[in-house]
Amino acid sequence: MSDEAPHILVVDDDRRLRDLLQRYLSDQGFRVTVAQGAEEARAKLAALTFDLLVLDIMMPGESGLELTRSLRRDSRVPVLLLTAMSETEDRIAGLESGADDYLAKPFEPRELVLRINAILRRVTAPEAPSDGKVYFGDFCFDLAREELRQGERFVRLTPGEAALLAALARHAGTPVGRDELSAENPTIGAARAIDVQVARLRRKIEPDAKYPRYLQAARGVGYVLVPD
Repeated sequence: MSDEAPHILVVDDDRRLRDLLQRYLSDQGFRVTVAQGAEEARAKLAALTFDLLVLDIMMPGESGLELTRSLRRDSRVPVLLLTAMSETEDRIAGLESGADDYLAKPFEPRELVLRINAILRRVTAPEAPSDGKVYFGDFCFDLAREELRQGERFVRLTPGEAALLAALARHAGTPVGRDELSAENPTIGAARAIDVQVARLRRKIEPDAKYPRYLQAARGVGYVLVPD
């Protein structure tokens, strides 16, 4: 496996799940190290550099929430929390602790991979333009407001269209897969609905929607926004 592959630390006191995730994530091309609890995780974090932590909340001793809060005092390593708790207040507590995402057990391993990839894309994406805007043709998209203008004219977008354009604009010039777009923002909708959103967006931004210039298909991947 390439040394350039993202290195993930999986922390879970359930040996069966820990081993399963190690095998599955390794098969997906990640480098994977495991720890059975917070103490072992701290030792490995001190010795190795990781691109992301997959961290169980409910562990004996120091919980995943406590470990995340502690890490956030001096580290920005991305954290994806796993837990059997799925109530809204539990999800909020996880995000307030400094986690980047939250996945309730039981979960599909494929969804875990999609969420990992979405987090890694966010943290490794090129910095947005200093004014927070992406330009293509005579259009300007404001990333902070998720607003599109053509010259002085405001272009009305549905919430799904705005979320999709924002996701593509954050990765302008880089192809993004349908599954990753869907995982990045629930407002975009399921992967199978993205083609419909794209078709609607093209009718609003392309001189000829049949021959798109700005919102292009990336064969075998998904879509890419081509900025000026």
